[in-house]
Amino acid sequence: MSTVKELLSEITRKLDPHIPRASREAQLFLMHHLAVDELWLLTNQNTTVENTDKLFEMVQRRSKNEPFEYITNKVSFYSEEFYIAEGALIPRPETELLIDDILKHFPNRDADIQFAEVGVGSGIISIMLALHYKNAKFIAVDISPDALKIAKKNIEKFGLEDRIELREGSLLEPVKEKIDYLVSNPPYIEDGIKLESNLDYEPQNALYGGKVGDEIIKELLDEVLRRDIKFFSCEMGYDQKDRISYYLKEKEFKTLTFYKDYSEFDRGFTLIL
Repeated sequence: MSTVKELLSEITRKLDPHIPRASREAQLFLMHHLAVDELWLLTNQNTTVENTDKLFEMVQRRSKNEPFEYITNKVSFYSEEFYIAEGALIPRPETELLIDDILKHFPNRDADIQFAEVGVGSGIISIMLALHYKNAKFIAVDISPDALKIAKKNIEKFGLEDRIELREGSLLEPVKEKIDYLVSNPPYIEDGIKLESNLDYEPQNALYGGKVGDEIIKELLDEVLRRDIKFFSCEMGYDQKDRISYYLKEKEFKTLTFYKDYSEFDRGFTLIL
């Protein structure tokens, strides 16, 4: 048996050569393993801990750069906790800004509105919007059966089965209904770009968007214009603003506004027809 203090030191030592913030992750792993909060951890340094085999199995996985969120099956987004596993992209803090942009452009929280989401992944975007728009309905599409299973778990956790319908398919192909608002965090990285090694664990079809990177975004823009979808909010790559603006140059629409991420890079847009 080891004390909390000894375990924190040992986990930090094992993680330190492989990842940054090793001491912080040691705390997080032990909090997860013991189901305690940080205050308990700090005030029980001399408490002994039994049965640490599973704890060190998790640490071993992390030392190989497997994402922390996949190991613990937990991810925080917009101050809520969601289930996550391999098969769905791990939500990033920057995607919270996509939610903010939608709330800004459509302030009527009581509206009876039909949303569609392309690339639902873990379900976090549709779920957060459903919590804000109490009368809205959602059709959430993903090409990956694994992602849909993960989204289903999260939808059930929040009790939103009657308002968020999951469908398997590519882009908007499974959605024949009239859509008021389309939202997407699509793959937008250029094919062949070398990413950090921890991203090897995440679904590649949720990362890479084509030879240039913005091909899927342009396909969605075509659908928005063809189907007269009045609102479209979308995350994008930091270097895609000019190409998207140029693509829409000869099209008819009311407004096209872009927003920046926490590092002041262009990160997404809202198109209103």
